[in-house]
Amino acid sequence: MQKQLLTAFLVVTTSVLYPQSPAPNILVVLTDDMGYADLSVHNQEADVRTPNIDRLARSGALCTAGYITAPQCIPSRAGLLSGRYQQRYGLDHNGTIPLPLTEKLIPERLKDAGYATGMAGKWHLEPNHQQEEWIREHLPELAEKKTFVPSDIPDKMKRAYRSDRRGFDDVFEGYINNYLTNYTLAGEDKETSAENIPDYRLDIQTEAALSFIRRHKEEPFFYYLSYFAPHVPLEAPSKYLDRFPGEMPERRRHCLAMLSAVDDGVGRVQDLLAELGLTENTLVFFISDNGAPLKMIKEDITLDFKGGAWDGSLNTPFIGEKGMLSEGGIHVPFVVSWSGTIPAGQRYDHPVSSLDVAATSLAAAGLPTAKELDGKNLLPHLNGTTTSAPHKYLFWRFWEQIAVRSGNYKYLRVGGREFLFDVTTDEHETNNLLGEHPRKARKLARKLDRWTQSLKNPGVPGNPNQSETQWYDFYFPKTED
Repeated sequence: MQKQLLTAFLVVTTSVLYPQSPAPNILVVLTDDMGYADLSVHNQEADVRTPNIDRLARSGALCTAGYITAPQCIPSRAGLLSGRYQQRYGLDHNGTIPLPLTEKLIPERLKDAGYATGMAGKWHLEPNHQQEEWIREHLPELAEKKTFVPSDIPDKMKRAYRSDRRGFDDVFEGYINNYLTNYTLAGEDKETSAENIPDYRLDIQTEAALSFIRRHKEEPFFYYLSYFAPHVPLEAPSKYLDRFPGEMPERRRHCLAMLSAVDDGVGRVQDLLAELGLTENTLVFFISDNGAPLKMIKEDITLDFKGGAWDGSLNTPFIGEKGMLSEGGIHVPFVVSWSGTIPAGQRYDHPVSSLDVAATSLAAAGLPTAKELDGKNLLPHLNGTTTSAPHKYLFWRFWEQIAVRSGNYKYLRVGGREFLFDVTTDEHETNNLLGEHPRKARKLARKLDRWTQSLKNPGVPGNPNQSETQWYDFYFPKTED
């Protein structure tokens, strides 16, 4: 009885703070390897054009200090969907483990409140051949192998980890043309199966979202639109490429074209919500999963090279790139919009995190707070109920790097190198303040070290790997004392 009364109280309280009827729809749009500069409302690069995402930002809050939990796709996505630091369950980087089946994800939680759930696009949270830790535990017969290939992992072992087994009712999971689907773009149910769709990957992912919204317009829904862009391989049809004529690196042109396709998709989703009368009853997040991979010198390698290379995106004005705990790797585009609930036209400067998507979604849906979540409910911060910052500390541990942000300051350590930055200044990570504020640095270092003791694999990182050494020597050249 006490639990029932508490739940009823929370639902009533939530309805007063966020008056909507019925429960709000929730849409999470996630891009892949999109840098901070490539949202035109940030006014960093003159060649990028994202008018529809800009419109979304102007309808709510443009979060200028938006962060993800890792500068790499698998841990970043795991942190967002679980609402917990992914290091708590041992998913520190791509080469560790898949998203554990013991973690309860946002769609699973929202189903408890009667939500229809769906996703389209990149998933990437099932077992893969780079996850040596998981392979050696679950496939001991492969213990003698030094390297693994995708075929080493049986499909039947991956199946439980796919999106339709992790709380998503309707799925259109895929990257380019091959999709795991259980509904059609025309909005009809179908048996779950693999399907090849001969169209442009980003248009497919947009159409899947539009189909889902039409299917579930009469009930509250949660949709995860995970665009595979501007991640390599770079490709775009002429209808998007022709928008960016003139001299520029071809990788840049293709990146801009792909982001223009994403922008068109976001615009079409907004237009459909308006047509259905759902705009004021839909909470929307727009976030990138990490910063752009610049490969340091942004080499314009020919597009027939499909592997890891600069994707044409930019992290201006920040230092570093994907794979680093510098701002260029983890400080990303971040928009939150809910017309009529979150006042329009905001530039919100306090640090926010992708961890906050889960906590905010649960609060908006009227569900009780889940104490195990690391994120915060952003709604009282964005609607003016409180002026305090959502987070006192944000933490990171990735490969052999470790960092914490508190207020204006960020402490970063890789190997024996330490940095303290005021990331709110124009100098951000070009001015190491370690010598000026040693006590602040020590305080943040102690806080960070204590946080690492709460993780599945406790402790601080050791010696940087080859990539980290090259990056930090390039972006943070050592100076003589």
